[in-house]
Amino acid sequence: MPSSDPIATAGFTAPVMADVASGTQSRAGSGSVVGVGSASAPGAVSGEPPPREGGHDDLLEDLLDRVAKWGPASTPAGPLHLVPARLDRDLSLISRWMNDPAAAAFWELAGPQGVVEEHLRAQLAGDGRSVPCVGVLNGTPMSYWEIYRADLDPLARQYPAGPHDTGIHLLIGAVADRGRGLGGLLLRAVADLVLAQRPSCARVIAEPDIRNTPSVAAFLTAGFRFSAEVDLPAKRAALMVRDRSIRFLL
Repeated sequence: MPSSDPIATAGFTAPVMADVASGTQSRAGSGSVVGVGSASAPGAVSGEPPPREGGHDDLLEDLLDRVAKWGPASTPAGPLHLVPARLDRDLSLISRWMNDPAAAAFWELAGPQGVVEEHLRAQLAGDGRSVPCVGVLNGTPMSYWEIYRADLDPLARQYPAGPHDTGIHLLIGAVADRGRGLGGLLLRAVADLVLAQRPSCARVIAEPDIRNTPSVAAFLTAGFRFSAEVDLPAKRAALMVRDRSIRFLL
């Protein structure tokens, strides 16, 4: 899979990308907070999370404890819902975000819609170990997420993975949502949500490009710690770890 994971740089002066482990090839990308998109664009998501495309609810329950049923993450900016992506509704919007130059530099999913479609289909048709989602903040679609089983990902070969380690990738797509400090806030909230909804998960993992210092800083702000530098297929990454043991100390 292409490199992925940007997260619009909350609180940073320049657009950046935040990446957290991905559910396919240890997602090449560099993960940061960046992207482009319009909340009112065609394909915008609203309402309650829909059924996962492809009928993988049972697999999701086994591998990621039903992401669609997690409910909202509470953030200082309002409730954030992770809505599992659907091609018929979300492809145009996600493709627009991926074609922003800042996002493209790390996710490597720029180009015609077919590029993003292939990326999404690989996850939607898979065994449920990676779930692509649209982040809906206060009712407005504004970010793209991938929640995945880091312990079942090639990334697990690069560090002493534990059972049920969960990875995150984030791209903040809407221009208006960058530079507002949302990156760290959303990462913290979603990491807390993962730990609350997945009792078997002891750690949340991320792997932004080591060169993407604003992205690494966003993870640090969200309570992740720098663990090591790891070589992945498309980048040298900073392995970031958020431990369950410190969840209530942050």
